[in-house]
Amino acid sequence: MFQYTFNMAQTLAIAIILLLIGRYIKAKISFFEKFFIPAPVIGGVIFAIFTLIGHSTNSFTFSFDGNLKDLLMIAFFTTIGFLASLKMLKKGGIQVFIFLAVAVLLVIIQNLAGVGMAKMFGLNPLLGLAAGSVPLTGGHGTSGAFGPVLEAAGAHGALSVAIASATFGLVAGCMIGGPIAKRLMLKHQLKSYDEETPLYTDETLEKDTVQNASEATIFKAIVFIAISMGIGSFVGPFAKTFGVTLPPYIGPMLIAAIFRNIFDSSKKELPLHSINIIGNISLQLFLAMALMTMRLWELAALALPLVVMLVVQTIIMALYAHFVTFNIMGRDYDAAVLATGHCGFGMGATPNAMANMETFTTANGPSPNAFFVIPLVGSLFIDFVNAAIITLFINIFG
Repeated sequence: MFQYTFNMAQTLAIAIILLLIGRYIKAKISFFEKFFIPAPVIGGVIFAIFTLIGHSTNSFTFSFDGNLKDLLMIAFFTTIGFLASLKMLKKGGIQVFIFLAVAVLLVIIQNLAGVGMAKMFGLNPLLGLAAGSVPLTGGHGTSGAFGPVLEAAGAHGALSVAIASATFGLVAGCMIGGPIAKRLMLKHQLKSYDEETPLYTDETLEKDTVQNASEATIFKAIVFIAISMGIGSFVGPFAKTFGVTLPPYIGPMLIAAIFRNIFDSSKKELPLHSINIIGNISLQLFLAMALMTMRLWELAALALPLVVMLVVQTIIMALYAHFVTFNIMGRDYDAAVLATGHCGFGMGATPNAMANMETFTTANGPSPNAFFVIPLVGSLFIDFVNAAIITLFINIFG
């Protein structure tokens, strides 16, 4: 068998090539664009299939330097920490608080269901997390980060399970969202607001979005990210002395959140646009590296249990959106739009939620409140809270 180990530079080059391949395929095939399948996922899975062929034929095998992948993962989640603004949460109003609570409850239910089903199949309960909120509410980024953590804790094949579940969730969330909202609308005879209803806006978010990136702002962003990563690296070992195991990025993410709220309270500005750019690039490269090292052959033994778990999770999401999200968020048209958005959000990612809501409101009328609440919770808070809840489950069941 031919064996080769790629060094850091070669690993980065392959990841970038796979990212470019994924972007090209996504632009050519509408399915990937429609369901918001990330480009690094497309390229990474293609390479993983290639390595599966090598493993199955016993003809070749590759290994990669993982140091840069780990650094990019920590950098990405550090940038997530800079979005955790308590000021923004407060400014969003009571609806944002309520929907965040609804989303957090779903995270807990997804993990309890995953762990319970894993035990039912006689599997490591941590594999249930790999088919729970890690890939569903968390998406591919959280899957790539927590997959190795779950494997290190004894859940063999967790990364492959999480990535496969995240991809399934992107599609399933888009498929169930529209029908649920339509049923709610017809059942309760809901009507949209008038076209003249003013949109909710947030000056801070708008300012961050249009802020130009320059060498100065990018360097400043790197400084804040690097310092947060450096200081945050001490949090994990400190928590370990109390018997608590934290993923390596939790500390940097917490420090970044502290920086953000200190700057908010002192009315000083962070280069958030540049921080987001660095975070997005880090995520894409990290995902490409995570997926190209995925061992697909580990899914074979888990095929039936995984399918059952994902189908059950989809049913849970549908019932939750219909009976919990809709009722708690006000039982009105906005609540129905939030329900369809939550299907995309709770099974995939914020862009899927936006796509669900856009499709529904285009046909049935606008919902300014829903289009304000979901991006705020999805972009600023849920990844932060989800990571904390996952970590708690790992420490309980690990």
